[in-house]
Amino acid sequence: MKQVSAVDYSICSPPRRIAGSETFSEGHASGHLAIAPSRDGADASAKQGVGQAGLGQTALSIDVEDWFHAANLAGVVPREAWNDCESRVERNTMRILQILDAANIRATFFVLGWVAERCPGLVRAIAEGGHEVACHGHGHQLVTSLQPGEFRADVSRAKKYLEDLLGMRVRGYRAPSFSIMDWAIPILQQLGFEYDSSVVPTIAHDRYGRLTGVHTGTPVALLGDGFHEVCISCLPLGKRGIPWGGGGYFRLAPYALWSQGIRAILRSGRPYVFYIHPWEIDAGQPRISGLKATERFRHRVNLGRCEERFIALAGAFPWTTIGDLIDQGYPNRDATPRQAVGR
Repeated sequence: MKQVSAVDYSICSPPRRIAGSETFSEGHASGHLAIAPSRDGADASAKQGVGQAGLGQTALSIDVEDWFHAANLAGVVPREAWNDCESRVERNTMRILQILDAANIRATFFVLGWVAERCPGLVRAIAEGGHEVACHGHGHQLVTSLQPGEFRADVSRAKKYLEDLLGMRVRGYRAPSFSIMDWAIPILQQLGFEYDSSVVPTIAHDRYGRLTGVHTGTPVALLGDGFHEVCISCLPLGKRGIPWGGGGYFRLAPYALWSQGIRAILRSGRPYVFYIHPWEIDAGQPRISGLKATERFRHRVNLGRCEERFIALAGAFPWTTIGDLIDQGYPNRDATPRQAVGR
């Protein structure tokens, strides 16, 4: 794995600030960033045993978007203002690359096309680090808010840009805010994707989408000839579950409890799929006025502790990419379309 050097702040254009925002102290220093060792000795020592002999595999994913792309801020940071916001995605993603390099692990990076077009050097750094580059669409619009033609145009633009930039095929897609819908799957297949990783099979969420026949008992499903759905992990609760795959849930739950939940999923033979956004390790991102209390909580809860927890998590399990998870045998090669595995 190529070693990640100090952050190159020339990769993106100079940052600008959104009117009315207030920038607080940096969550981590610029330049060479030290990587603290994991404090969870039990997890670190048990790392070698996970993913073997009946235990599930672990796949790590990063949704590469900036802080102002987050759906919780959509009501106060309009799309038209994005170009005037302070860009922090490059520094935060490079920090994540350093953490992964220190742990000697690989991940899947679902890159937003809007970011890729402005930070092509960042995308190249991800690929050169040995990680899988996948697609997060272009404009971070919920699939539920788009017509099929609009969805096709958005995703096609991002996929083509990434493939032209890197000279390699982009296999995977993840919908903004996990807002996937049944009608979107044939379009993804037609565009040449091999998998989607957008379903969070939980009880209810105001933005999450669903796919027919996909639930906690079907963590990896073959939806069509050569096309798979790889779900974000949940702790089973009937056919739905408690979200246990990342985001605010990871920041809110005690780390020891979170780790126990992962191991419970792995002991069941199911794969574990985790996600994080680069802005989640950045407690120094601007604070925006006008947010509802629930939106502020969902976006900012425990940002100051997330990096330390992520370092511990990165060192605790033998992570791989989502593409490799599929290639290594999830799902069974003999499975028929809409048949899922991992039960």
